[in-house]
Amino acid sequence: MPEGKHRNVLEVRGLGIDFGGLTAVNDLDMDVAPEQIYGLIGPNGAGKTTVFNMLTKVYKPTRGTIVLDGQDMAKLDSVQANIAGVARTFQNIRLFSNLSVMDNVKTGMYNQTKYSILTSTLRLPKYYRAEKQADEEALQLLDIFELKDDAKTIAGNLSYGAQRRLEIARALATKPKLLLLDEPAAGMNPQETEDLMKMIRTVRDHFHISILLIEHDMQLVMGICEKITVLNYGTMLAVGTPEQIQQNPSVIKAYLGE
Repeated sequence: MPEGKHRNVLEVRGLGIDFGGLTAVNDLDMDVAPEQIYGLIGPNGAGKTTVFNMLTKVYKPTRGTIVLDGQDMAKLDSVQANIAGVARTFQNIRLFSNLSVMDNVKTGMYNQTKYSILTSTLRLPKYYRAEKQADEEALQLLDIFELKDDAKTIAGNLSYGAQRRLEIARALATKPKLLLLDEPAAGMNPQETEDLMKMIRTVRDHFHISILLIEHDMQLVMGICEKITVLNYGTMLAVGTPEQIQQNPSVIKAYLGE
């Protein structure tokens, strides 16, 4: 097999972070395979979002390594991590609510800008060509998420579920290798959650990317994740398939309930 072929998209080894005298996450190992949907679950305060913040370099780990598609992330900042191929959504929706749906998606393309500030200021032909291409790519994304007809709508006027879809579309506009979804089903009703499950699979299959998600809705987690890590008080409690996690006595006691 050629070097780099079929290697893991994400490899985490011994990852940990301390805040003062408090260890928030300790000794985390995790491998996310190409085009895998991977779940990170655990009780509130288990350290899940802290892991996301380390993966996106919002937080600098105290120890351990993060390797994305063969690239060591140690020296990267959050912008460089995004350019390298990590994108995320947030538990609380963070859209530019006063901008149009189209412009929200286009803001996700900032890491692919192909013209200089001077070209933009002088409105040279290269600027218009790049903007036309960006518009076309944004509309293609919106079409996948059933938002094309809302391209000119102000994002803050969308329904809750549509805003969730828009946030994922904007993250995908950065062309990530790994998409992090932080509680994507939060606030959704059962039908919206069912639609979300289908959409996550569609995103994986269409864009050929890996997805790592944090979620408390066990129906969604067990329904779409192929592998799961359970955190408890910042440490790994279990790793396995959904079936293995559901049958693990320690997980049942600590999180899933008797």
